[in-house]
Amino acid sequence: MKNLTNIITNKYVLVLLFFIVWMMFFDQRDFFEQKTQKDELEKLEKKKAYYIQEIEKTKKELGDLENNPETLEKYARERYLMKKDGEDIFIIEDSANDKK
Repeated sequence: MKNLTNIITNKYVLVLLFFIVWMMFFDQRDFFEQKTQKDELEKLEKKKAYYIQEIEKTKKELGDLENNPETLEKYARERYLMKKDGEDIFIIEDSANDKK
């Protein structure tokens, strides 16, 4: 028992315990702040990967639009509802999307 008391009251052990508590809870870069920043970094890396993938897909689509006139015509018809002379366009809206 006396040996345990000597270890606990040792000034080096007390300073070490104080330092650990200070770094875990009171420091500007405490444990919880580090965890929050790590989680935020992971979210940002996932967003970065998503946007890189979207950029690659858009570059491929742009290359198709620049090199293939059929793809350009399809894109214009689908996105901008363009039509040839003498054609009629009928737009059918899904009523299930209106209820949301």
